[in-house]
Amino acid sequence: MSQWLTLVARNVLRQRLRTSLTLVGLVVSILAFGVLQTVVKTWYAGVDGAVPSRLLTRNAVSFTLPLPQAYYKRIGAVEGVRRVTYMTWFGGVYKDPKNFFPQFAIDAASYLDIFPEILVSDEVRRAFLRDRRGAIVGRRLAKRFGFKPGDVVQLRGTIFPGNWDFVICGVFDGRDAKTDTSQLFFRWDYLNETLRVRSKAQADQVGFYAVDVGSINQVAEVSQAIDEVFRNSRAETLTETERAFQIGFVKQTEAILISIRVVSFVVIFIILAVMANTMAMTARERLREYATLKAIGFSPGYVARLILGESVAIASIGGAIAIGLTPPVAARLAELSATLFPSLIVSVNTVLLQALSALAVGILAAVLPMRQAARVSIVNGLRALG
Repeated sequence: MSQWLTLVARNVLRQRLRTSLTLVGLVVSILAFGVLQTVVKTWYAGVDGAVPSRLLTRNAVSFTLPLPQAYYKRIGAVEGVRRVTYMTWFGGVYKDPKNFFPQFAIDAASYLDIFPEILVSDEVRRAFLRDRRGAIVGRRLAKRFGFKPGDVVQLRGTIFPGNWDFVICGVFDGRDAKTDTSQLFFRWDYLNETLRVRSKAQADQVGFYAVDVGSINQVAEVSQAIDEVFRNSRAETLTETERAFQIGFVKQTEAILISIRVVSFVVIFIILAVMANTMAMTARERLREYATLKAIGFSPGYVARLILGESVAIASIGGAIAIGLTPPVAARLAELSATLFPSLIVSVNTVLLQALSALAVGILAAVLPMRQAARVSIVNGLRALG
């Protein structure tokens, strides 16, 4: 075994330029595969992090259409509903349209209770409830723009006209890495009072409701009951689980996600072709050596295992380097992409896929060269290079 390992190591280091170039290709390919898979998984983070007992109620026609704020008490009165809150997408611009980040007008008194994954201190919560123009920002957003408590942030309305000033009351953190901390929350009552002056037609409306159901076993029953309350009304509702809502949102970009997945596997196929060509060249150059090994008593299987060992060793080294580089590259991509990807956390499954891909490339690339070397006759092999 030690003799075989020694020969494999020497073969790997024999053509150093070729090996180095092959390693570079492997690292880039496996790294790209891991990052692309992480992007896809991050896109589904909202689905994975959805709370089973939390429902979202929106306009039945489209989630872009509002609902009356008067629905709040009626939803809260439905049997099985423990708590309810509401929110509205704001869509303002901070200084420049490139500075995009999510902004929501929320019911300050109830929203943070129904979304416990948003962590705020008692002091920040009290300050938020005191200041009508108050706002809280996520840790990542605060870091991006340097926001700190006491700062006044002005947003230019796109959906709601005019310039809007908000006072930063504090910074919130996420319960885990899946929680988006690139958002800004401000008080819905401030938005509504201003709209009554600026744009009465937009006042007294909310984007959607979030409903906390007491028991997961009541989710289906409660969702049907809520929609039944508003059946045949001017604004009928569609109530679904948070997971279903997130899936519906993700499906709007499903074609893009499928394309990313396809590209990630095409990258692996390309490096497989490159690796197979490298190993084929190596086997052709060493036919005389393989014939000599057979002549002195080594079996065809031993010769084949030398090629397999070299191929797997190169693939394993390249895969290990790529896996090690994936987390920092993903983190850097998350920084550069601002709020497009709140966080790019490389999962264990992604690492396993990278490792399996590298191993598969190493094995498959060696199949034909192994067969060629194992089947070559001693006479033809010794004659191969004159």
